[in-house]
Amino acid sequence: MVEYDENFTDQELDRIIEEATIYMCACPAQVADALRQLRALYRYQQRCLLGPDTTPEVHERIALSTVRAHAELQQCLDDVLTLEQWDRSTLRMPPGLRQRQHREVFNS
Repeated sequence: MVEYDENFTDQELDRIIEEATIYMCACPAQVADALRQLRALYRYQQRCLLGPDTTPEVHERIALSTVRAHAELQQCLDDVLTLEQWDRSTLRMPPGLRQRQHREVFNS
């Protein structure tokens, strides 16, 4: 069984998506959502491996690719939050970025 690390909890991903959506900054939300989808795919493959009539190699291969993609996107999200200077304890977007997003929405 292929294992993987979750550096962000599902609740933290939800928080990032919520925060990014409020301030119309979809890029971090897109990455967080992709991570949620990869987690769902990984869990699905783990359930398939428990099935009676399964080809384990197929599901292990899919799980392995999922783990690799998850690790890359997780690092990407971590980098984006650092580059944009999100508050890591609250997962809130920095005030300057929130104001910029607000100006872009209402001045367009």
